[in-house]
Amino acid sequence: MALLEQLQAYASLQHEMEFEEKLKALTSEYGVDLEKVVSILDPQYVEQEMTAPAPLKQRRPHQVKVYVQPVTGKRIETKGANHAQLKAWKAEFGAEVVEGGCSNGRVEQ
Repeated sequence: MALLEQLQAYASLQHEMEFEEKLKALTSEYGVDLEKVVSILDPQYVEQEMTAPAPLKQRRPHQVKVYVQPVTGKRIETKGANHAQLKAWKAEFGAEVVEGGCSNGRVEQ
C-alpha cells in the first residue's frame, strides 16, 4: 500500500490514471472497444499486429557423407567432419586422400 501511495504522488502517473479512467468511461459510453480506439488513433499499429510474422528460414539438414579408409577400406558415415576417427585418418593419410573417397551417402567402387 505504501508503494501505491508513493506512485500516486507522481504527477505524470496521476495524469495517466486520469486519462485511463476517462478513456474507459468514453469507451463504455459509446460502446467502443479498446482495439477500435487504437485503430482510429494509429491505423498502422493494427495492420502490423494483424500481419503474421515471417516464418523463420530453416537450414537444410547436413547430408550424410561416407569416408573410406584407403588401406583397410573401413567406412565412416558422418554428417560433419568433427569425427575423431576421421581426423585421425586425415592426419595419417592426408585430407585429400581421405576426402577423395568421400561420397554423399554411397561408396563409389
